[in-house]
Amino acid sequence: MAEPKSVLVIVAPYYEHISNMLIEGATAALDAAGCDVHVREVPGALEIPVAIRIALESDAFDGFVALGCVIRGETSHYETVTNDSSRGLMTIGTDWGTPIGNGILTVENEQQAIVRADPAQKNKGADAANACLALMDLRDEFAAEAEETASREPTFLPDSEHINIAGSSPTKTA
Repeated sequence: MAEPKSVLVIVAPYYEHISNMLIEGATAALDAAGCDVHVREVPGALEIPVAIRIALESDAFDGFVALGCVIRGETSHYETVTNDSSRGLMTIGTDWGTPIGNGILTVENEQQAIVRADPAQKNKGADAANACLALMDLRDEFAAEAEETASREPTFLPDSEHINIAGSSPTKTA
């Protein structure tokens, strides 16, 4: 039997009541999938990609779930935090081939956040965990296909004794 996947949930608990709901949804989904779940906190959403990048160095985790909430305020800080945290997660995911489920809520007000975070409503924590699980499964499927392909006999060898190279006379192989 395969060992359980180890997943790190990084959460920015600025709005603690919302973060707690996101954690509840995410950990329930990961537990149901048989994962070994670790939860760590960082000060804010901008620190989530950095924490994941640091954790990658340990090679201890198979995937990551990013959780937090950014509610629009009166300044342009909302755009900076939402864009940069999302871009940071996407960069790590694409550059490192790292399964990351993004559950950082970006909303206009607290009520929208509650509806999205609540496991009894939209359950975006579980959605982020399920995205991570799907990406881990996809990575495992591709790895298994690559292993299977590597173990097969090459299929690119010529079927005949003669090899014709453009601009040369046909030659007979040994």
